[in-house]
Amino acid sequence: MIEMTIDSIRVSLMNYQRVVILKEKEAGRYLPIWIGPAEADAIAVKLQNVELARPLTHDLLRSVVEALGAEVKFVVVNDLQNDTFFAKLSLSVDGEEIQVDSRPSDALALAVRVGVPIYAEESVLEKAGITLDEETGRPVSEDKVDDREMEGLSAYKDFIDTLDLEDFKKRKS
Repeated sequence: MIEMTIDSIRVSLMNYQRVVILKEKEAGRYLPIWIGPAEADAIAVKLQNVELARPLTHDLLRSVVEALGAEVKFVVVNDLQNDTFFAKLSLSVDGEEIQVDSRPSDALALAVRVGVPIYAEESVLEKAGITLDEETGRPVSEDKVDDREMEGLSAYKDFIDTLDLEDFKKRKS
């Protein structure tokens, strides 16, 4: 597992869907994951420390987990199949670790609320991670997946091909 941070949340100009951009904590790979607008807002609200009058769904989930005596230890984006990312929550309950399936967007929204590490499996980063060309700031293609698998990632590839990450470099300088 590779530790990640939430770099940004963006809107795809192709289809106006939200994309959360995870960045490898100790290296320069990025992992864009398409998420719904409600989940994007839930993540952004917490990252920007916006106080709301009423709790959001992910605040409720945090409260339920705590009320049941469990503790979230970390979240992990653990798989990618046919344009769909999968995640797991790692919980500690009475000294035992349990894994709970989750959508990545929900896992990330919970992770920012409880302040736990975010990870991605190396196999997911090999399939969908991107690196940037130092000079152009454009994604570098590494032909990481076979043709059959690429058919299942077609919408993802179309998005990556239109992504201009030059402003990532500017913001990090």
